[in-house]
Amino acid sequence: MKKTSIRMPLMAAAQDFFGKKSAAVIDPPRRVAYNLYIEKIKCREAYDLETVFDYLRWRGDVPFDADPFGEVDALILAELAYVDLDGIVPPDGGQVPLSEVYQKYFSDRTEEDVLADKNVYPKSPLLLSGMLSGQRFSEMKLCFYESETDPEKDLQFSAVCFLPAGASPFVAFRGTDASITGWKEDFDLSYLPATGGQKKAAEYLDRVGVKLGVPFLVGGHSKGGNLAIYAAAFCDPSIRGAVDRVFSFDGPGFTAEIAESENYKAVTQKTVGFIPDTSLVGQLLTSKIEPAVVKSNAKGIAQHDGLTWEIERNRLERTELSPAGRVIGATFGEWIEQMDLETRRSFTDTVFALFESTGADTFTEMGGSILKSAEAILSSARKLPRERRTEVIRALAMLGHSGGAAATDYINWRKSKKQKQAE
Repeated sequence: MKKTSIRMPLMAAAQDFFGKKSAAVIDPPRRVAYNLYIEKIKCREAYDLETVFDYLRWRGDVPFDADPFGEVDALILAELAYVDLDGIVPPDGGQVPLSEVYQKYFSDRTEEDVLADKNVYPKSPLLLSGMLSGQRFSEMKLCFYESETDPEKDLQFSAVCFLPAGASPFVAFRGTDASITGWKEDFDLSYLPATGGQKKAAEYLDRVGVKLGVPFLVGGHSKGGNLAIYAAAFCDPSIRGAVDRVFSFDGPGFTAEIAESENYKAVTQKTVGFIPDTSLVGQLLTSKIEPAVVKSNAKGIAQHDGLTWEIERNRLERTELSPAGRVIGATFGEWIEQMDLETRRSFTDTVFALFESTGADTFTEMGGSILKSAEAILSSARKLPRERRTEVIRALAMLGHSGGAAATDYINWRKSKKQKQAE
């Protein structure tokens, strides 16, 4: 697909619509509308070029009997699992058409509201209109939605089952949201035999798998990919046999204990993984699954957003790890390996206790009062016992050392590669 830019035409349209004024000189009543319009342009520039939004426009009318369910379809459903479906899709198995999901979700908000709301990340609700515009997803139904966040248990969990017409059911687990609890559970993955979310994922798959009664697919983005693999591996053996494929999109790995287990090894052959070329999350911890590296039109950590991944016809466009991606993988891999399980636990508890001292429930709230949050964190840090402060400083120093060593190794590798090519 030829790459084109839509920024200039859209910017020109915005300027024409608002009288060719800059945001600084637009009268106040129109400034809010102008800012929203520009944000929408930026969102389109980030998401629309050769992404899942393009896929829905150009291939949304292709039914599954003409082009079977594939990796791009799985990514779309994994991203759709981020949509808050409380009060829309029941947990008891009642099936809700996608059209009804759209109507209820947007009954009290618009797409502009979604774009402007910092608490909605990723912008997965924007997928709904595109999915309804074509035959591929328009008749899909949703069921078995569950969502629970419990700071006392370090638990952030959500899952939903999609029933696309003409394709196998797809069980999707939500990745990490903006909650501090959700991010702490991500760190818990590095030292616990099983997190609360992983246990709930296996229990959920047991319940839903029995009721589906047919072979089905499982997947998720970020932590959702980790939960998908764990659930498929540690659910009841009869349910595991009904799992046809598992999709993990930039999902973190596991502790060595889990990765070496027979349950885990039993699902690796039916699991496919994908990471962007500058992946951080997808390179954490241990994985026996070699992921495909794909292109993203975003930079750095923003590549984690699957809505920015590039599509080539009906598949994700392949590439190689970027220099930064190689250094990131080596840095965090070595850093985590240097810490034993108890050190990982203590470091996680200490750091997140500092975050929780701000009184915020989400990182979005914390960022909204950055100075106040920083003061609370520094105040709490001063009160830490000396050994806890030393532990955090030592861990951060180890991270710096690992980063320097990884960068040096990469530079030496590049030099060696160039010398061999010159010969």
